Parts: sequence; structure tokens; C-alpha cells
Amino acid sequence: MTAPHPRGDAPRDKPSADRAARRLGTLARKWGYLIGTTAYLPHAPEEIERELAALAGRLFEAVVSDPPDLEAAAAAGGRLVELRCVGAESLRRSLELLAKALLSEPELRGVDGLAERVVLVLGALGAGYGEMLREDIQKRQDGLSRALLKVEQETRQKQVITRAQFEEVFAGSASGVALTELDGRVLRANPALAKTLNRTPAEIAAMSLFDLIHPEDVEQLRASYRELAAGRLHRLRAGRRLIGRDGEPMWATFAASVIRDAVGAPRQLLTIVDDDTEVSLLQRRLSHQALHDVLTGLPNRQFFGTRLETLLRDADPGRGVTLFHLDLDGFSQINGGLGQELGDRVLRGVAAKLKTVFENEKALVARLGGDEFGVLVQNTADTPGVVTLVRRITHELAEAEYVDGQRGVAVSAAVGVVHRPPRDITPAELLRASDLTLRRAQRTGNQWGLFDREQDRRDRHDFGLAASMAGAWETGEVQAGYRALVSSTGGAIEAVEARLRWNHPAEGVLTHEACVRLATEAGLALPLGTWLLRTAAERLAASGIGVPLVVELTAQQAADPELVGEIRRVLGDTGLAPDRLRPGFPAAALAATADAADNLKVLAEIGVRAEIHGFGDVTCLTEFAAHTVRIAANLAAKREHPLVTGPLSALVDAAHAAGASVSVAGVRTPDEAAWWQDRGADLLTGPAFPDVPDGLPAC
Repeated sequence: MTAPHPRGDAPRDKPSADRAARRLGTLARKWGYLIGTTAYLPHAPEEIERELAALAGRLFEAVVSDPPDLEAAAAAGGRLVELRCVGAESLRRSLELLAKALLSEPELRGVDGLAERVVLVLGALGAGYGEMLREDIQKRQDGLSRALLKVEQETRQKQVITRAQFEEVFAGSASGVALTELDGRVLRANPALAKTLNRTPAEIAAMSLFDLIHPEDVEQLRASYRELAAGRLHRLRAGRRLIGRDGEPMWATFAASVIRDAVGAPRQLLTIVDDDTEVSLLQRRLSHQALHDVLTGLPNRQFFGTRLETLLRDADPGRGVTLFHLDLDGFSQINGGLGQELGDRVLRGVAAKLKTVFENEKALVARLGGDEFGVLVQNTADTPGVVTLVRRITHELAEAEYVDGQRGVAVSAAVGVVHRPPRDITPAELLRASDLTLRRAQRTGNQWGLFDREQDRRDRHDFGLAASMAGAWETGEVQAGYRALVSSTGGAIEAVEARLRWNHPAEGVLTHEACVRLATEAGLALPLGTWLLRTAAERLAASGIGVPLVVELTAQQAADPELVGEIRRVLGDTGLAPDRLRPGFPAAALAATADAADNLKVLAEIGVRAEIHGFGDVTCLTEFAAHTVRIAANLAAKREHPLVTGPLSALVDAAHAAGASVSVAGVRTPDEAAWWQDRGADLLTGPAFPDVPDGLPAC
């Protein structure tokens, strides 16, 4: 966006450049979010956004260059691979986003042949991406090939001998060597083979080679030797089990070849035997490490998932299984406050405690990752009930572990329980169900939760909406609407409030509250809230309407270190006076984070009259000077309850005493409006007041 105009126009003024930079930043954030959903990015989000912003700038410059700078575009594609943006969908989503951004950028609309330029630049981007990805894969394959080749060469060095060196190698070889007749009768055996089998060379020479093989492997090896002698098999190399004097099986590699006479007829067989016992043990150890957590020794998520299908199938049909999915509470505080070493000790302690809880059950305990654990219990007639087992888990975890004999550290855990799922459920579906149940318990503040099929259906529906929200925002389904805040006495419009609405093609219109909840689930609360703030301010300024604008902030926005700077930029870009913009801070966010409180105070210093929404405690008025407070929705809904009416009136009086106006949202009928007017509320909004000023879309 910083490239010169291809027609040679004069440089743009600074506000235009600033707007271009902001659009570039917005594009980078969207780009980073979309790529982050398709690939694991080993970089901080801020770093990714900076990199993507730089790449976007290069692409804009490539488009306006004359001719289009395809080399720069190809280099940008290669840089995406270097940043590890190589998920299955990363390139497609990047091209879709960039195509829309390039074609819709206001500063490029005057570029001749813009569509053709964009196609060329994005084609070069894709080509550079593909070439760099190919080189990256080739480098990895070359490294792997070299490693495998080295192992193969080292093995062959022990086996490859020449006929001229045969006698010397036969006697001094570290590998066992046997010279046999075609039927397997041993003619000679070297000392290494005798040592491997714990027998003398003379004892081996009196036997058949097949007498030294494990009974289960004899027929396979005999058939292979027949194929070798008949010429249908040029060389034999196979892993088989030997039997020593003590009867213990030993894994060994057999490398056999045919010794032919002068006319090429097979005469004897030469077999080299390498003891692979240690290699086999190493392979089993590596396999164990790949399927088990190094820290706790428990099975890992991969092993747990592969075993689920078998355990589900083998469980008692009448009693089934029960899956417990645990997530430790506040584990990040232990790691951050007491150190990772202590955190690791806590995780090992949790693993040991879980094994203790389920030691008498047919159970598989695993560490699923981070501070999450899973336990699958195969239920029997003696298996305790779910409640009993959850109590045992929480009781055992609550036992403090003393570190260095001084500090006692205990943990608690949220638990999602899936009891007796269908036997034909897939492991992935079962783990997904347990994870959703766990997250639901955490959201509701419960210690544990039991899987509920109907609730699970609703959760999946909501998560599906949340996952599609980014695309809906990009395509314009998510819009900004407005509602009026009217005077409780005169009925005049005193302010307008910007709110989100999602015109979903299947679900209909989703409300502001639903949009905020889904945006929070999708990680879009901050960028979408910032977009609403700017979009609403620009629309209000363009309409010429003289009333203030209220924008309710999300908790993430309220605590965002960039909030004050963003509001300054919005005011500067739109020309709105500071007292025309009234951001609404959630009372809970002000109480929870110092950043939110600092933002409110700084905004007051620059003349922005902030509001406190969710007002239900007068103590916040002793710390913050708010222009307006909005009564908490849960209190407003119970306004006529005998225990609520009095405190509500006291809250209104306290707000007035602090110099703040009182607003109430969700007013549905004229009777409700009259009720609030009698209690002294100043501003009302809701379905009872559907009209908004001309020029603004209603929400």
C-alpha cells in the first residue's frame, strides 16, 4: 500500500498514508488469523502480523509496478513457506484473502488492468510458494536419505566380504557365520556364532541350521532357503529368532547367499547371523518413547487414541466404559509463580495420584498434553459410580505435596465425564465429546460435568457458528446496526448505540449478544470489537447526526493496551469530538484487570466520557468517574422482585450522587419504561424504542 501510483501521481498526503497503513495492518491481522487456523505457526502473533503486513505491502507494490513485479511476488510466496505457513489450506485462503483485498483497495481502483495484474501477482506468489515448498521438502528428504544410507553402509560393512578374505573373516568376524549344505546341515560355524548361541562350534556343526531357529520361524526360513537354492531368490536377508542353549529367543538378522561351483550350480549356503537383540530392545524403547509421555511415563494422546477403539470394542456390552477428561485448574500460575521445574514435579505427582485412584480398576491413564489427563475405565460390576470416582480424584489431587519440605502444593481439576458412550463411537468423537463436556464445566464454574447429548448438540452448533464467523465477517454478513437511547422523561433521542448483527443465511438474524459470545469463542472479540468501534464512528460522522455514540466494549477490548490509541485514531479520522464517543466498559473487566481501569482513566483525561456497563455495585463509582452507568441485565430482569426493587433504587440514587446518568437496556414495553422513569433512570433503550435517526441502520 506504500507503492507509488503507476501513473506517476504525486505522493499521497500523510492521512492517506496512515489510512493505508491501518488497512494494511487490518489485512495482516485477518491474514494471520486465517493462516493460524490452517497451520501451526512457530512465531508470536505480533511477529506474524508484522511479517504478513510486510508481505502484503510488497504484493501491493508488485501490483502497481509497471510491469507487475512478479519476482517480488514469488519471493513473498517463498517467505510464506519460510514462516511455516504451509498448512493444507494456507495457500488457498491466503490467495482468496489477498485477491479480495487487492481488488477492493481504494488506492488501486485507478490502476489500469487491475484484475490482470492481480492474477499475475497472485500466480507468481503461488509459484514462489510451491517452489520454496518443493525445495524445503527436498532438503528434508535428502537429509533423511543420507541418514538412512549411513546406517545401511555401516551394516553392510560387517557383512560384505570377498572370497579372498573368506577364511580370515570367517574366523575373526564379529558376526556369526555358518556354512551349510543346501538342506541346512551345518558344515562349519565360526566362534562368533557359537558365542551367540552359547554353544561350541563342534556342537553346532553336528546340527541343522533349522535346529537353531525358533519353531514358529522354521518353515518360513526353510521356504526362503529353498527359493534361494533354486535361484528364484538372489539373496536372502530376513529377521528371525534364534534359540540358545538356555532356550531364550534372540532376534537376529540372517543374510544368506549361495556358493556356486565353476559351472554355476548351487553347492552350499553361506549364512551370516547378526545378533539384533540390542537393536530390537532399542527399537522397542524408541517405540515406547513415541507412544508415552517422557515426563510422567504415562501413555500419550496418540497411544490413548489408538487404544480407545480396542477398549471400546472389548468392554462389557452391558456396562460399557467411562472416560474422565481432566484439566488442571490454575496450572499456569504454578509454572509461572513457582517455576517450570516445580510444575513438572506437580504433573508427575498428578500422574501418580491418578494411577493410585484407579489402581483397582481396569483403567488406562494417559497424559493428553500440557496439563490435561485422560482416564478410560472399563466398567465392571464392582466399578464405583461416576460421582464416587470424581470425588476420589478431587480428594487425591487436593492432598498437598511438600516441596523441599516447606511449600505444600495442591491442585484441583475440572473433569468432563462421558459415561457409557455407544460402542461404535469413534475415538476422535469420544475425545471430542469429553473435551466439550470439560469446557462446558469450566465455563459454568462447575468442578465436573457429565456428557449430555442434547447439550453437546447445542455446543457443536455454536462452535460451528463460531468457526464460520470470520468468513461471515469478511463477506459482509456481520454488520453494524444502531439502537436509540432515549430520555426517560421527554422521549427524545439522547444517543445511539452501535451493535453487531449477523444476517445468517440459515439461522436468521443473530443478536449483538450472540455475536459477542461467538466472537469470543472464535478469538475474534478484539478485532471485531475494534472494527465495530471504527465502523460505527465513521457511519455516525458521515450521517451528520449530532448525538453521541455509545459502543459497548468487550472484556478484551477494555483491557487492550492499544484501546486508547485506537480511539484517538478514530476520533482523528472521523472528526468526532471526544465527548461524542462513549465507550462502555464492562464492570467485571474493570474489577478484574488494571489495564481496563487505566484505559478508562486515560480516556477521561482526553475528554472521552466513558460508561460503565453491567453496573451492580456502587463501590466502582468510588474508583472511576463514569459519565453514565448501565444497570446490570440480571438485576434489571428481576426489577420487581421484593429483594431487588429496593437495592435497584439505591443504585440509581448512588449513581446520581456520583454525578453519573443511569441507563437501562432491554426495555420492552411502555409499562417497563414508566417503571424505570419512576425509579429515576435517565436513558432507556430496547424493543420499546425501535426508531433510530434517519441515515443509520437499525439493529
